[in-house]
Amino acid sequence: MPDSADLAAIRLTLELATVTTLLLLLFGTPLAWWLARTHSRWKRTVGALVALPLVLPPTVLGFYLLITMGPEGPIGRLTQALGLGLLPFTFPGLVLASFLYSLPFVVQPIQNAFETMGHRPLEVAATLRASPLDTFFTVAIPLARPGFLSAAILGFAHTVGEFGVVLMMGGNIPGVTRVVSVQIYSHVEAMEYSHAHWLSGGMVVFAFVVLLALQSQRPARRS
Repeated sequence: MPDSADLAAIRLTLELATVTTLLLLLFGTPLAWWLARTHSRWKRTVGALVALPLVLPPTVLGFYLLITMGPEGPIGRLTQALGLGLLPFTFPGLVLASFLYSLPFVVQPIQNAFETMGHRPLEVAATLRASPLDTFFTVAIPLARPGFLSAAILGFAHTVGEFGVVLMMGGNIPGVTRVVSVQIYSHVEAMEYSHAHWLSGGMVVFAFVVLLALQSQRPARRS
């Protein structure tokens, strides 16, 4: 059975995943819209940067975030000058690292949904004298709803399952940065396999439920 440290890690993980997913949807949606509609020469470069965490080892990303946000890094110096302190080994630092690492899992499904929608619905809205902002909120977002649902599920699940990035950026501070994946690692190190089994089994069930939810978003094939 879980102890108080396990429950604290679960609560922290759910809090981290919720905050990160909301931020990803907030900032990832305009980015996905731009990628889906722009003809800029920078589209491929920005798209590659967004997708970089898909192929980059998480420890590499975590290492450079740690250096950049550390006391001698440019972001670290800025946050200290603003009186915000340092982000590494704090919950806000975990949120920022999770945001960057899960970005493609949110942006790409929404971008694909916007691209699949095509130009016709937007052109019809324009003929009805709808402003671009009205068209975006009343036409584009409702039509892209399946993409948003997939993005929210993937972003949340990917954040829950993170290990390398959160360990590099947050360390292993109980109640502050120790999430479920790090808690499992700690149990294994201490040879507390019963606790590791309990948490790992929960992660397996969670992953299966996520996959079922994603499958339900796919349209059924017509015979």
